[in-house]
Amino acid sequence: SCFGYPLSIFFIVINEFCERFSYYGMRAVLVLYFKYFLQWDDNLSTAIYHTFVALCYLTPILGALIADSWLGKFKTIVSLSIVYTIGQVVMSVSSINDLTDHNRDGLPDNVSVHIALSMIGLILIALGTGGIKPCVSAFGGDQFEDDQEKQRSRFFSIFYLSINAGSLISTIVTPILRAQECGIHSKQRCYPLAFGVPAALMAASLVVFVVGSGMYKKVQPQGNIMIQVFKCIGFAIKNRFQHRSKQFPKREHWLDWASDKYDKRLIAQTKMVLKVLFLYIPLPMFWALFDQQGSRWTLQATTMDGNFVAIQIQPDQMQTVNPILIIIMVPVVDVVIYPLIKKCKINFTPLRKITVGMFLASLAFVAAALVQVQIDKTLPVFPAAGQSQIKVINLGTSNAAVGFEPQLNSVTVTSMGWTDYMTFETSQLRSLNVTYGNKNTIVTVMLSEKKRYTLGIKNNSTDIVAELLSDEVTSKPEEGNNLIRFINNLPDDINVTMGGTPFGILKPLSASNYSLFPGGRKDEITILKNSGPCSGTLKAFGFGSAYTIVINECSGNTFNVRYSEDIPPNTVHMAWQIPQYFILTCAEVVFSVTGLEFSYSQAPSNMKAVLQAGWLLTVAVGNIIVLIVAGASKLSEQWAEYVLFAALLLAVCIIFAVMAYFYTYIDPNEIEAQLDEEEKKQVKKDQVVYEKQVEADSQM
Repeated sequence: SCFGYPLSIFFIVINEFCERFSYYGMRAVLVLYFKYFLQWDDNLSTAIYHTFVALCYLTPILGALIADSWLGKFKTIVSLSIVYTIGQVVMSVSSINDLTDHNRDGLPDNVSVHIALSMIGLILIALGTGGIKPCVSAFGGDQFEDDQEKQRSRFFSIFYLSINAGSLISTIVTPILRAQECGIHSKQRCYPLAFGVPAALMAASLVVFVVGSGMYKKVQPQGNIMIQVFKCIGFAIKNRFQHRSKQFPKREHWLDWASDKYDKRLIAQTKMVLKVLFLYIPLPMFWALFDQQGSRWTLQATTMDGNFVAIQIQPDQMQTVNPILIIIMVPVVDVVIYPLIKKCKINFTPLRKITVGMFLASLAFVAAALVQVQIDKTLPVFPAAGQSQIKVINLGTSNAAVGFEPQLNSVTVTSMGWTDYMTFETSQLRSLNVTYGNKNTIVTVMLSEKKRYTLGIKNNSTDIVAELLSDEVTSKPEEGNNLIRFINNLPDDINVTMGGTPFGILKPLSASNYSLFPGGRKDEITILKNSGPCSGTLKAFGFGSAYTIVINECSGNTFNVRYSEDIPPNTVHMAWQIPQYFILTCAEVVFSVTGLEFSYSQAPSNMKAVLQAGWLLTVAVGNIIVLIVAGASKLSEQWAEYVLFAALLLAVCIIFAVMAYFYTYIDPNEIEAQLDEEEKKQVKKDQVVYEKQVEADSQM
């Protein structure tokens, strides 16, 4: 022992920290891996993410059954940790771009291989993390003797602290690893490292746990109470169905039909458990909203500005707000909020706390919807079917007028200026009439629908030069990257290089293709021309923007460029997500902590495992609800989906409040004491009958 604690628990705590780091680290970057590496859209990424989370919360029932009925906790943890580690390694391998990038163009040549490996890895991880979830904490509790109740209680506090520590650190670290660039033939976002580090931590978790093997107190499997409960319920239903005719007298409770086979104590305990499980029915809706932190809210953050002064926050790092606030809010609520409510003589019962938690979660999604409305205002509008967009850039030294024929519209463009994108019906626009003073030229156009174009114009001493460029950009850059291209407004050919990326040779008044650059940084530009090289530093472009940079002058120390904004950068700051995270964390504190506390207080001691399984099942069902609602709603606007989820939870909250109003609190200890007393009376009665029978037999 060490400081009065069994030495073995230190291995268990370290094991739990590493495992939680592995799980939450992998999960933090998962939805972005689906979206950016596997190239799935937002809806499919969200659906697969929540399917995985649901599976992680369904498998604990399987793990508990294996541990209690077959292998025991130690062997179950070791066996499923091996499965878990293999799953993490497979996920890391699946994210290696060079695995199928045979032509070395930076894109996987066979995405199906990566998808297949990813799905195998996720299934193995779900089996592993879910299977060991109900075993590790219980195995830690087994290490203590009956007279070490105080140490056992402190162990569980340290155990849950290790869970939060692993979650918090991994959610900070793995998005940073993901944001790095790595690869053999081409540099990509480093998902292999982001998944590889959690895989290494899971392997370390397994090694640490096995190293402590000789110190563990290993309790042999003694059967699972859940099986007994299910058998009791099944027999009661079957027996009631077989005796459904009126000739059989009714019984006080339908479970009483199990009394023909099962003892009175098990039936009474099952009644108490079912009473609590009935209250669980509305709870999955809370988890449907809560677990969208890792999917919809993370995707929302990808369209926001993550520049916090000198620190660039990754979209998936915003999830760290939740564990940070949990650490702050749990003691604040327990020490400050609840005592204040008590002083106000408000009877804030556990079920009322759960109701408030559901209401707050609904409010958090209203806040998320308001943020989404502001984000939508900043998003560019791209041409729809049957439409085209044109932007005019005046590269000349005097003002120009551009008419869109036949007689659709006309604009005046100042010297060295440009217009915003203008939308036209593709079939109606035939030509462009460009006028500089008394000079005029007609540009015939053949546009494609759903495309953007840029018209570059310039007046020379003798004529007007007009060049129509296809922009080839149909969406806002993702992951906070920027699209950059150059227009050569110099009289000579130039060769442009920016941040190590060559744009090739640009002839006068020609434009390069767009190239992708990470957001939030300043890049050096080098220009080679006949009169000699020149260089300069461009401005920082923000995140998620597209720019056309017009090079007007570059000689020696003179560097003159103009920035035409094709797509505005993300302007809504990620800090605006903090209020919704704060409200949701407050909801979690009063909902989750209270829910488990209430459940345990209303069920007999030997039924804790059944309630734990029921509680985890509500999380799984909640994630399945996300799949159903998001798939069935068909809402085109994300803010509307947030409002839909908020409205559904509010409706469920009202239903739960009604159920809670009619709920009668019980004392399981008192009921079990009554059962003990009845059993003692029955034993005495049986003893008297036995003694009388013996006496009668002796007289004969």
